[in-house]
Amino acid sequence: MASTLFNPAEPIKRDWGAALQALRRLLADKNDTVQVFRITRALNGDSWQRNYRRLIASVDGGRLAYRRVELARRLSERSWVESFPEGSVGAAYRAFLHGTGYSAEGMIEVSDALDNYPSDIEHPYAWFRRRERDLHDVWHVLTGYKADEPLGEACVVAFTYGQTGGLGWAFLAAGLALRSLRTTGNAAFARAVWEGYRHGRRASWLHGEDYEALMDEPLDSARKRLGLDEPVRYRQAAARLASAGITGI
Repeated sequence: MASTLFNPAEPIKRDWGAALQALRRLLADKNDTVQVFRITRALNGDSWQRNYRRLIASVDGGRLAYRRVELARRLSERSWVESFPEGSVGAAYRAFLHGTGYSAEGMIEVSDALDNYPSDIEHPYAWFRRRERDLHDVWHVLTGYKADEPLGEACVVAFTYGQTGGLGWAFLAAGLALRSLRTTGNAAFARAVWEGYRHGRRASWLHGEDYEALMDEPLDSARKRLGLDEPVRYRQAAARLASAGITGI
């Protein structure tokens, strides 16, 4: 039953204090991922509304919005995930799940920790917010940024800011980059994060994709079609951190 504490039709007022508090908690404990949702909830303002309007402005996007597929539910269907052909986006996503132990259900559990924003709100803007949440791991696969390391997370967060314009993503990426610079004294991490943002700006708008069809597409051709550049600085930074024996930041 949807909560009365949140109306998705109203633009969310930005709460910089709440975002800063959440960032501090996340930097103190990188496993406290509920703080990521607190940051985006505090700062993304009307980005979900704005991007939903962008979605329905095209014929294909309007069709996706009309169908309103709940991607978390779809990505949790074991038989569907196991059906993807080798070399496809879906097969890479399947390998991602097996390698990390992550799941679409797990993402829902974390986001639902914000009890004033339950996952069952029946509203187009709330559906779009869920879509952005559920695409996070798929975007890890498409971009090549690993999810089980701070650098890969920071880069995909910066990429998401480039795609969506949600200030919560920018705040989070900047916080992670600054922590790395303070901890290591090396700017390689920050340069990789900036590259992630630029790649997000240059790529096709991934929210407009039909992911049920995209998952069957060969990964390499999908990346090329969507204009997803090779994460060169990310790989350089990852190698530099590994050679220095830095596994967590």
